[in-house]
Amino acid sequence: MTDEINNTKTPAIQRLPRNVWVMTATSFLNDVSSEMLLNLMPLFLFNVLGVRTSIVGVIEGLAEATASLLKAYSGWLSDRLGERKRLAVLGYALSTCAKPFLYFANRWPCVLGVRFTDRVGKGIRTAPRDALVADSIDERQRGLAFGLHRAGDTAGAVLGLIVALLVVILTQGNSNQLSRSTFQTVVLISMIPAVLAVLVIGFGARDIKRPQKSASARDEPKKQSPRIRLRDFDRRYRIFLLVIVIFTLGNSSDAFLILRAQNAGLSVSAVLGVMILFNFVYALISTPAGALSDRIGRRKLLIGGWIFYALVYLGFARSSTNLHIWILMAAYGVYNAAIGLMAFPASLIAGILWQGIGQWNGFGAGAPFLFGAILALLAVGLLALLLKESEKKA
Repeated sequence: MTDEINNTKTPAIQRLPRNVWVMTATSFLNDVSSEMLLNLMPLFLFNVLGVRTSIVGVIEGLAEATASLLKAYSGWLSDRLGERKRLAVLGYALSTCAKPFLYFANRWPCVLGVRFTDRVGKGIRTAPRDALVADSIDERQRGLAFGLHRAGDTAGAVLGLIVALLVVILTQGNSNQLSRSTFQTVVLISMIPAVLAVLVIGFGARDIKRPQKSASARDEPKKQSPRIRLRDFDRRYRIFLLVIVIFTLGNSSDAFLILRAQNAGLSVSAVLGVMILFNFVYALISTPAGALSDRIGRRKLLIGGWIFYALVYLGFARSSTNLHIWILMAAYGVYNAAIGLMAFPASLIAGILWQGIGQWNGFGAGAPFLFGAILALLAVGLLALLLKESEKKA
């Protein structure tokens, strides 16, 4: 009885199990590595390789869509194998092995190949990693656990951006254009935390033993690979999926936020500065936001977040000064951008709206963000109205 009382008095965050802390540390180290590269990559493509925004959209869209599509299969596979850790380690290792090839990239297809491989790794690891965290924690603390994990992930992004900023300042000062040598230096440095992330999860994580199946369950045919058929889902889920598709179609890659910041007149070091601000704010609110979702419900928090997102994207569409970009990036840090199956068309559309394609010159730098804001508001309305109607019929 005394132990139960003492355990109750222990802060909830201190009662989180080992796997939550290991996954948080792994994501922290991986994001130190990834974010110093990903936030410079659109500038590398645009400034060094001279590609159009439509090509940036193709690269980012294919990369993120690949990760999203693989998540469902890797989650099913981890369930079937009864293992989470091995797939998660494989995913992190694959991403780590891909990064050094950026050092030699001299054409955009090379960058696409690296981004594709990196996102394959992300697609393999994300579902098993999240399942490992979920298996390790009581359902009532999942918001806190995933909030802590997200905070560690984003704190790693802040540190990675700080390292990249220092490299930029030391190698090229306050230049408005990223140089190849600066990017190559960042690639080499990024390998250190990437390797450490693989070691931490490899030696620190533990698979959680799940209850043994009954004899009747063991006699059932082996589960087939997942098939995406809308009729197999609950009506409310189909409605939610439609809303997510609409929202995500306007939620282009953050690469366009980086290019928008440079387009507004920020130097490379200033661009990294606003991204540090964004991730710092994001890291601060992730854990309390996760705990808040446990108390008030996911739907209310999601609707509020989408409304806020729409307002921020409207701001990016109309921004004209450096100060606007700094303020908007701080505000954007409050919102955890969701990327799903529509990531490819979202980023492709953003690139085409900005710079056009072929002989068409597009609508300019504000167009992708105006488009995203409109679809976000449409998604909010649909989520509020359709799910309410669905609840009445249930």
